[in-house]
Amino acid sequence: MRKWALLLSAIGTEISGTLSLRAAQDHPAWLVVVVVGYVSSFYFLTMVLRAGMPVGVAYGIWGALGTAATAVLAAVIFGDPFTTPIVAGIGFIIAGVLMVEFGSRHPADEETS
Repeated sequence: MRKWALLLSAIGTEISGTLSLRAAQDHPAWLVVVVVGYVSSFYFLTMVLRAGMPVGVAYGIWGALGTAATAVLAAVIFGDPFTTPIVAGIGFIIAGVLMVEFGSRHPADEETS
């Protein structure tokens, strides 16, 4: 459970950093939040790996959820486009991450589940 909490922290701080990057276009003071967000995100991602999550799974989920949430929040906060191709692309990203997640399981893992 700990590694999932760390991964969610990594995703949340990465989203904050990315959205702040967009906000910094108009207000440069947001660059402080960008730096803190990205540094924190990589710290939490490192902790996830130390907790034993495979790098392909951790990075895939981090990237996919970060991309999806950033696209949705940027549309809500900044009025960025959120079109059908964007929704389809997010779906493909999530499908790909699920394939990596399920493909990384060992047969012994599936028997004990």
